[in-house]
Amino acid sequence: MDSDEFREAAKAAIDEIAEYYDNISSQRVVADVQPGYLRPLLPASAPLDPEPLAAIRADVRDKILPGITHWASPRFMAFFPCSSSYPAAVAEMYSSAFNGAHFNWVCSPAVTELETVVLDWLAQALGLPDCFLSGGPTNGGGVIHGSASEAVLTVMVAARDRYLDRAVAHMPEGDARDEELWRRRSRLVALGSAGTHSSTKKAAQIIGVRFVAVPVAEESGFALTGDALAATLADLRARGLEPFYLTATVGSTDVCAVDDLEGIARALAADDAPAGASAGDVWVHVDAAYAGTALLLEENRHLAAPMAGFHSFNVNPHKWMLTTFDCSTLWVRDRALLVTSSLSVKPPYLRNQFSDAQLVTDYRDWQIPLGRRFRSLKLWFVLRAYGLRGLAAHVRRGVALAERLEALLRRRPDLFAVFTAARFGLLTFRVTAADEADVNARTEALYAKVNGDGEFFLTSTVVNGKFAIRVCTGVERMREEHVQRLFEVLVQGVEGAKD
Repeated sequence: MDSDEFREAAKAAIDEIAEYYDNISSQRVVADVQPGYLRPLLPASAPLDPEPLAAIRADVRDKILPGITHWASPRFMAFFPCSSSYPAAVAEMYSSAFNGAHFNWVCSPAVTELETVVLDWLAQALGLPDCFLSGGPTNGGGVIHGSASEAVLTVMVAARDRYLDRAVAHMPEGDARDEELWRRRSRLVALGSAGTHSSTKKAAQIIGVRFVAVPVAEESGFALTGDALAATLADLRARGLEPFYLTATVGSTDVCAVDDLEGIARALAADDAPAGASAGDVWVHVDAAYAGTALLLEENRHLAAPMAGFHSFNVNPHKWMLTTFDCSTLWVRDRALLVTSSLSVKPPYLRNQFSDAQLVTDYRDWQIPLGRRFRSLKLWFVLRAYGLRGLAAHVRRGVALAERLEALLRRRPDLFAVFTAARFGLLTFRVTAADEADVNARTEALYAKVNGDGEFFLTSTVVNGKFAIRVCTGVERMREEHVQRLFEVLVQGVEGAKD
């Protein structure tokens, strides 16, 4: 393909993509196909000779599109928004053109330096404390990862190494020190609440440490409280175990709960740490993968203040900030804890005069993989194309739509009970019934019917044995008429089940 053919094909693709978005409301939200649908539609092996781009594009329309679940549909109210935008899509084209592994500064200076600048922009926009800025007082800074799960694993590795280094800092190199390292390592515990995203447990499994979930209760909105954390810490200490890491959450996956950040800080300050450790040895990572975008709103900025006492913070612009997947932003208050951890390796082929002189940031030491994409470009485009006011207006609309649905549900207490009130564009509800078992059964039946009909796509959760339907209203194209229509579908589903 020469440059003229590329221009023609790219223009045709852009027209088709624009048409896809223009007509996305008319598409069934969830793909109406069965497992294995695609293989019979495609050849058994790759072609030996080139095929025309027109034929490939036709297969995208006829064979791929029927198997797509439309996350940008205004009737997609499942999981969380995985948003895109035209500015982000344009940036992706530039990123593809400037293709490279970009593992250190010298590979493409602009790739590294734009990431540093844009992450400082975003930290300021979210109201994060200065300790997370690249020029802040604690030598902090931000980095873009592929997902919040990658961010959790990265900081958990750094937390483990930091904890163990402190535990044996008083010992000289030798067999006794190595033995103590392994003894301590076998007793390490990573913590999260029962509502913490599963990525924390998965990260603990990967690095070979225990994971313990702190119970949450409906009375506290399913948030992790300081008292519950203190009780868990005391129990672990009594059993000779050593907590070294905690994921606190702003906007839990199940119900968008916000953990008691100030209570957590108090519990850790009062923690009775063992000899050779200190209360500050528990690394606190704040996971705000979805709801962190709501910090763009002035009324939520107070949630950022307690972050000053914690070690890392994560939000995913690829969820609610109109930035294409993958773009997960992580900030740390001390970058040295990443670049001196197990994440850092320095083989000869990666050495250069700028890195050796420590004049530049090499983001390969801030992540698990070596190579990295030019992801900051799309975040830069989005921040500039929408402006902070435009992004805040987008977020505020999602918040208002969830509150509108909550108001509609509360008008029919004979049919519905709000399980957790609308917060950050997410609410959960249940169908009313005489007893708890019947509530679960009727709620699950309604959930299955709505998704089975295909007009809307919702997700569910089970919290402390209670089945609830989740509705997330952060998709950019969603408007009040879509929320109104969902309410009508829900009412019809419950009343129809009674007939």
